[in-house]
Order: sequence, then C-alpha cells, then structure tokens
Amino acid sequence: MSDAIRTRGALPGDHAAILAAADPWWGRSIAHILPRLFLDHFHATSLVAEDRSGLAGFLVGFDSPSLPDTSYVHMVGVRPDLRRTGLARGLYGRFLDRARAAGRTRARAVTSPVNVASVAFHRSLGFAVTGPHPGYDGPGADRMVFDLRL
Repeated sequence: MSDAIRTRGALPGDHAAILAAADPWWGRSIAHILPRLFLDHFHATSLVAEDRSGLAGFLVGFDSPSLPDTSYVHMVGVRPDLRRTGLARGLYGRFLDRARAAGRTRARAVTSPVNVASVAFHRSLGFAVTGPHPGYDGPGADRMVFDLRL
C-alpha cells in the first residue's frame, strides 16, 4: 500500500463521495445498496482511505447489534487504479483488529455469486465461503456467505 494513502475513520459526511464513486468503480448500479443510514449510524466502525486524488477506498462495516460475537462488512471498495495494491486487505485488517478489540469473535459478509473476484479475495483472507444460497436476499437474490473466526 502506498505511503501516500491515509486511512481514517469514516464520517457521515463521507457518504456523498462514496456514493459518487460506487457505480463508476463497480461498472454497474450498486449505489442503491449503500443508503446514508450506514454512515449516519455505523461511521464509527467504518473506514475511508484517501490520497491526493481523493477517495481511494472505503469499508462500511458494523458490529452486529443482534449477534454480539459478530462484526459484519457491508461493502468494501477500492478505486480501480489502486486495486491489487493491498488497500482492501489493509482496510479489512484494520476493521478486523478493531472487531477483535471489541470482543468480537466472528466476521461475516455476503456477495452475489457472480462476484468471483470478491469470493477469491475473501478466501485469500481466510474466510470460509459457502453458497450460493438461493433466495438469501429474496427471490432471485442468491448470495455467497463469508464467515471468519477471529
């Protein structure tokens, strides 16, 4: 990861920049799965990475209020020119370190079965991967489930 990249805790005001980057970074419409509530209510557990060009990456995650042993990563994104630099791995590392410090013993995430890069990335981090789980997020919304013991 470049020394020019600075990672910090997210703020509610970061929502606009993340939303503006989401669709172009993914190359498809995904901004709708990141409503403002995630940064209004979970900014303390989310991260933003910046460089001279602006937003370099982000991780939106939270400690589950219903599963006291679990932290959940809702979305992680890295600007296309910075992919394969270790930035996403670094964001995950900081998130998981904070989760462990908070007494969490498990991390979870999900993705669409077509997101083979995400499946491979999570496997490389040590996540157990199961799925596809048909209808996980409703009819026609199959998901791969990632689970990591901390």
